Amino acid sequence: MARHDSNTIIKFADDTTVVGLITNNDETAYREEVRDLAVWGKDNNLSLNVVKTKEMIVDYRKRRTEHAPILIDGAVVEQVESFKFLGVHITNKLEWTKQTNTVVKRARQSLFPLRRLKRFGMGPQILKKLYSCTIETGCITVWYGNCSASDRKALQRVVRTAQYITGAKLPAIQDLYTRRYQRKALRIVTDSSHPCHRLFSLLPHGKQYRSDKSRSKR
Repeated sequence: MARHDSNTIIKFADDTTVVGLITNNDETAYREEVRDLAVWGKDNNLSLNVVKTKEMIVDYRKRRTEHAPILIDGAVVEQVESFKFLGVHITNKLEWTKQTNTVVKRARQSLFPLRRLKRFGMGPQILKKLYSCTIETGCITVWYGNCSASDRKALQRVVRTAQYITGAKLPAIQDLYTRRYQRKALRIVTDSSHPCHRLFSLLPHGKQYRSDKSRSKR
């Protein structure tokens, strides 16, 4: 659990991420959180791999300032422009071209086995199931909503190619995203312990959820 309200600690298996909100250039809480995590690790006979540890700074100000690097046990943590978090490539601009390029490349490689299996006489329904298992993208609810038009077209071209190979009707990427997004939102709404549960609030009439307004797509 994070010590400061401006920080969040995300843990998954042996992967730990510290997310800090820095306001008015005051990094004290964020740096204390990282230091406390390193101390906790030592106290519990665990050591952080500084070589694999990365720091990414998201800063949209016109006048960006230099950020002093984080130190763990005297070693400098590398600052990067992007990193792979639980299979998703995140950049400090919150753009998703790198992620979509990776997905497209992996999907195109998976098209070859589909072609081979079709030549061996496998039917459309089985090919469709194989497509769903190997090509349909994971974590699409995280990144697809903010993809550029060109990235979406590249993804959809893969779907059209797979549809031609399998001979079966395949869902468009947009439809796949919408279905999974709605399913994810429903789980969050019904789970009061979910960190994003508080983001969903009903309007006074109780029939629709409030839509948060923002000045930019981010």
